Amino acid sequence: MATSITMTPQGLSVPDHPILPFIEGDGTGPDIWRASVRVFDAAVEIAYGGKRKIEWLEVLAGEKAFNKTGNWLPDATLDAFRKHLVGIKGPLTTPVGGGIRSLNVALRQMLDLYVCLRPVRYFAGVPSPVKKPEDVDTVIFRENTEDIYAGIEYLSGSPESQKVLDFFAKEFSKDFAKVRFGTKAACDAWQKALEGVGAPHRDAPFGVGVGIKPVSYLGTERLVHSAISYALKHKRRSVTFVHKGNIMKFTEGAFKDWGYKVGTTMFRDQVVTERESWILGNREANPSITNEANAKMIDPGYDMMTPEQQKKIVAEVETAMKLWPTHGEGKWKKKLLLKDSIADITLQQVLTRAKDFDVIATMNLNGDYLSDALAAQVGGIGIAPGANINYVTGHAIFEATHGTAPKYANLDKVNPGSVILSGEMMFRFMNWNEAADLIITGLEQSINAKTVTYDFERMMPGATLVSCSGFANEMIKHMKAAAKSGDRVPVTA
Repeated sequence: MATSITMTPQGLSVPDHPILPFIEGDGTGPDIWRASVRVFDAAVEIAYGGKRKIEWLEVLAGEKAFNKTGNWLPDATLDAFRKHLVGIKGPLTTPVGGGIRSLNVALRQMLDLYVCLRPVRYFAGVPSPVKKPEDVDTVIFRENTEDIYAGIEYLSGSPESQKVLDFFAKEFSKDFAKVRFGTKAACDAWQKALEGVGAPHRDAPFGVGVGIKPVSYLGTERLVHSAISYALKHKRRSVTFVHKGNIMKFTEGAFKDWGYKVGTTMFRDQVVTERESWILGNREANPSITNEANAKMIDPGYDMMTPEQQKKIVAEVETAMKLWPTHGEGKWKKKLLLKDSIADITLQQVLTRAKDFDVIATMNLNGDYLSDALAAQVGGIGIAPGANINYVTGHAIFEATHGTAPKYANLDKVNPGSVILSGEMMFRFMNWNEAADLIITGLEQSINAKTVTYDFERMMPGATLVSCSGFANEMIKHMKAAAKSGDRVPVTA
């Protein structure tokens, strides 16, 4: 009898016959789902010989839900995910007009799925625009409920926007002065400046769109704790906090500072910060080095600092040296490295030195940019998996990361890899690693055999074109052959 997955004090409890809700998705979603579910069921059957089986429960969202119920996201769908904890979905259309701005964002917010997990890795043979796509093996932990995706913004010219502007003008006049065209007088002055250089007069609309960017300690703590826990469990080398804290010091900068705090207070014996590694390394290279000399080495601008700033750097060295019993004499080299990187530089360096980025913890918008940029290096979002997870409650929705591509709907043409690999992530979350390993094997061997969908076939000389369902057939064939020969290679990360 099929039953629900539950969360216990010991962690996720998964029965042999779990009920898993699914949303097939809009546009190409039905094509992709039909192919993917066959791969999932085959992987479970091959791996467990009938001992385990999934009871799939369809729930509605998107166009199908609206056409059947008049509601883009029915309460019954949310209730199903709340009850059964773990599920999967295809791509969804964003409703046009008022109401819910994004169904994907709504699901994340309503179920408090605070981690958007995006692993990005290369499969040999996949066409790539970069020279060394095999260097990409990065897992992104993207905060899912705060930052600009919290959706707190007001339309230019609206009463709500004007209320916010009036409040700032009254209570924070210095900050309001930074709003370049926050008053009608400022707009008129610019118009006069334009006319002064011969530009024709025009009646430009007056108004300012306003957005609020919330970033909290607890929101940061739970995201970073999840990232570090994952990195330690899977024996990853580093966690990088990606931020724009050099400009937004009290939101993105706070995220970085809080990230280090979480790491060095909750995981102290298991981690080392990058600056701590420099300090300890300097001491190892020169046992007689003074704290002041060490401070000068880790901060080249030390001699130009004020005395108070210098004291702060020396104090940092002194604090790091207290780690000597647990981290000194090279012990730090076996610890998880915590470091940070400015967002714009990161987008460059994931191209030029992808190996430097192992696990990334970042806020919502940065994570959106980075996950798609990295996916482009390994073949595109057509095979990029994703998940939205609450590690405390056990709720998780695994999902395609691409759009609905309606012009290809019902053509049995598109690559089902994104949903298939999201299912692989789901099985690993459920600790059904044998089924997950089979899916990776089937995908790798299908690509190696050059039996691929149109998006890859057109860029792979000598490839054989197959349909969406045909690619599922190829994967199942290779999974069966691998299980029979014992050629399956476990992939436990």
